[in-house]
Amino acid sequence: MKVEIYSDIACPWCYVGKRRFERALAAFPGAEDIQVTYRPYELDPTTPAEPAPLRERLAAKFGAANLDGMNARLADVGAGEGITFDFTRALAVNTLTAHRVLWLALTEFGPTAQAALKDRLLAAYFTEGENVADHDRLTEFAVEAGLDRDRVVAFLASDEGTDEVRREIAEAQEMGVTAVPTFVFEGKWAVQGAQEASTFLQVLEQVRDQSAESAAPAGDGDACADGSCAV
Repeated sequence: MKVEIYSDIACPWCYVGKRRFERALAAFPGAEDIQVTYRPYELDPTTPAEPAPLRERLAAKFGAANLDGMNARLADVGAGEGITFDFTRALAVNTLTAHRVLWLALTEFGPTAQAALKDRLLAAYFTEGENVADHDRLTEFAVEAGLDRDRVVAFLASDEGTDEVRREIAEAQEMGVTAVPTFVFEGKWAVQGAQEASTFLQVLEQVRDQSAESAAPAGDGDACADGSCAV
C-alpha cells in the first residue's frame, strides 16, 4: 500500500498527525508492506528566509487574544502524543529549503531516512526553537537522520531539488490539497487532518480490504476536516 502525506514543517498538526499515523501503523498487520512518502507543502510561501518569533507572526494572523488558547490546546494535544510544543521559542522561517532536503533524503537515501529527517525537523522547529532554513543546522539534522554530510553540504550549495519540490507543491494544489496534513492512500482516498490513531487504523484496514476486492471506496470520497492547518 502506498501512502503519501502532504505536510509542512511549520504545521503543528502535521507533527501530531505524524505521531498518530505512526501509532496506527504500529498496530496494523502488514505494516512492513506500506510505503510512506512525505510530500512537500508550504502553508505560507511568503514567510521570509530570515527567522522571526513564530508567536509574533501567529498573533498578526489570528489575533493575540486568540493565540494563548490555541497554543494551550495544541500543547495539551501534543503532550498526549509525546510532543513538547514550545511556541515561545519557535521561529517562523521559510521551509522550502528544508523541503528540498527532505526530497533529497527520499530520492537518494530512502523513505526511512526521510521519515527520520521529517521527525527531526519538526522537533527542531516546534520544540527546540531552531532555524530550519539555516544550512549548517539543516546539515546537522540531515546527518542525524542518516544522510551523508558531504552530499548534503554540496546539495545545499546548489539549487538542486528546487524545481522538483515546487512542482510537487503545485501538483498538490492541483489535486485540491488546501490544508495539511493530508493523507492520500493508493492515490485514491484522502483523509485530511491529524485524525486519531484509531481512525487511521480503520482507514488502513478499509483501504487494504477495498484494494484487495478491487471495489470502489465507500462514501463520496470527501476528506475529513479536523485537526489541520489551512492556507
